[in-house]
Amino acid sequence: MPQTFTYQFDTPTYKGTSSFSTGVFINGKFIDGSDNTTIDVLNPANGKLITQVSEGTPKDVDYAVECAQKAFDTVWGLNCPGTERGRLLYKLADLMEERLDEFAALEALDVGKAYNFAKGADVPGTVATIRYYAGWADKIHGKTIETTQDKISYTVHEPLGVVAQIIPWNFPLTMLSWKLGPAVAAGNCVILKPSEFTPLTALLFAQLTVEAGFPPGVINIIVGYGNTVGEALSHHMGIEKVAFTGSTLVGRKIMKSAAESNLKDITLELGGKSPGIVFDDCDLDQAVNWSVHGIYFNHGQVCAASSRIFVHAKIYDDFLAKFTERAKAIKLGDPFGADTYQGPQVSQQQYDRIMGYINAGKEAGATVHLGGERWGKEGYFIEPTIFTNNKPDMKIVREEIFGPVAVIMKFETDDEVIAQANDTVYGLAASVFSKNIDRALKTAQKLRAGSLWVNCASHVSPQVPFGGFKQSGIGRELGEYALEHYTAVKAVHINLGHQI
Repeated sequence: MPQTFTYQFDTPTYKGTSSFSTGVFINGKFIDGSDNTTIDVLNPANGKLITQVSEGTPKDVDYAVECAQKAFDTVWGLNCPGTERGRLLYKLADLMEERLDEFAALEALDVGKAYNFAKGADVPGTVATIRYYAGWADKIHGKTIETTQDKISYTVHEPLGVVAQIIPWNFPLTMLSWKLGPAVAAGNCVILKPSEFTPLTALLFAQLTVEAGFPPGVINIIVGYGNTVGEALSHHMGIEKVAFTGSTLVGRKIMKSAAESNLKDITLELGGKSPGIVFDDCDLDQAVNWSVHGIYFNHGQVCAASSRIFVHAKIYDDFLAKFTERAKAIKLGDPFGADTYQGPQVSQQQYDRIMGYINAGKEAGATVHLGGERWGKEGYFIEPTIFTNNKPDMKIVREEIFGPVAVIMKFETDDEVIAQANDTVYGLAASVFSKNIDRALKTAQKLRAGSLWVNCASHVSPQVPFGGFKQSGIGRELGEYALEHYTAVKAVHINLGHQI
């Protein structure tokens, strides 16, 4: 039998107990992984062991696919009306909301994000997303199409079947809802792989799916490594689709695996190197505030982070001074601190990766205007960092750092900055700051990115699609658009008497 994780929180911001199974969750039950091995889950604030969870294997994937297919063929999919799917999703959202503080505490514990942010944004956003797709469950329909007088044609949108979903460690609960919400609402059965670094909220979520009344096999959660469970999901012939959020490098591997197996449908939300353009006619204080949020929110571990900040030469010095002042004021420390804004990076691996980029920037001749060093004596903390005197060909300007590192550059003309902003293999997001709405919208129209924020940054809603251009991905999540990736369109032709 798998172990039960029980943790007593006694922090300045949250006091309470959390308890749930650490097994793999298949067919409505927690069980040991087939090899009876475990994965260590570490606290990024101090590097110490939190707990161990069961390690999933390809054998567990096989079993989950078998159970999910049985559920799809008997109690879910076309066998379960949308009103019932919606009712269960609404119930699940209610159960999550009742334990909002506990979910936030678990996110702070194994992700390292500030508890107050998790409580104020991550968990409420997750609940809102589940509710949004609950409302869609009985509103997925096709069209009647006019052809000729002796024929009626119409379309139906049917669920795909068994789908796999692989989510990252930076927003574990948020990404779970972005993936699972539309898939389940549309009638699919899901096998979800959380990151091995941050599995705790997904396991508590699995427990709540039982309490909500979901039939066994509809939702399955397997914690495992990418090169085992992730690879098995991508190659499995019984899986009709794989949805992935993570690096472009891994996205390429998943795309290849999907092609080599059964030509799975895929959606990929991948890397970014998003520009923030600050024009000289902006509200300077608001541009600074949003730009600080755009790069340092969630410790810089955001795919859409505004990591390349272009500032008009006329206001560059003023912007840099105010931006520096705001960055210096960021409170680092215990994720459970009452005023903590930035906690640790998620792992030693991520810490080393970010420090590698910082060293590369120094070696290339960029100026460390602020930060660039470790913070504290334990855990994976990095100071908010600002690079100036950056050149377009530098590694820190071109590659995704995924940490609290801003590169700030000066520009003179609108055409110049648009060209620089688009000079990237990525196209996930961009921000534009200007009080001239014509200028802002014309610039937004010319930027090659899936999400454009005008006078704000990193501001998402369940109703609005999110995804990238170019090497930032394929497909869209959130909004009605996401449902298109979890249904297959069937055309039905009815002959009204045409003879042949």
